[in-house]
Amino acid sequence: MNQTIEQYISICEKCRVIFEKKTKDYGTAWRILRTTSLTDQLYIKAKRIKTLEEKGKSMVGEGIADEFIGVINYCAMALIQLDLGVANEADLSEVEALQRYNEKLEQAKNLMLQKNHDYGEAWREMRTSSLTDL
Repeated sequence: MNQTIEQYISICEKCRVIFEKKTKDYGTAWRILRTTSLTDQLYIKAKRIKTLEEKGKSMVGEGIADEFIGVINYCAMALIQLDLGVANEADLSEVEALQRYNEKLEQAKNLMLQKNHDYGEAWREMRTSSLTDL
């Protein structure tokens, strides 16, 4: 279980770095997106992962790992939107956005640990393609 927590923290740190960079570049412009727009972005990411898995190569240089990072970050944004509702403008500071982002990743970690207890980390035995399909 300690390995799982360490891996989770490591992956979340990579995702957080990207989220912070994009927040510095674009602010919280995503706050104007409806939840359906964010779920469409998740669909696009999953579709691209599936395509890369099937074709085995990328024409734009970003790979599957980059897309999974995008999935995590869009999920966090969508969860924040569900809490706050859609805004008419980018209304969160970088600090508040990162705080809310961290809260969502912490909640996800806690849920993962609870499910791991009940399911015995069965996801570790799954093919990555099954996770993509889900």
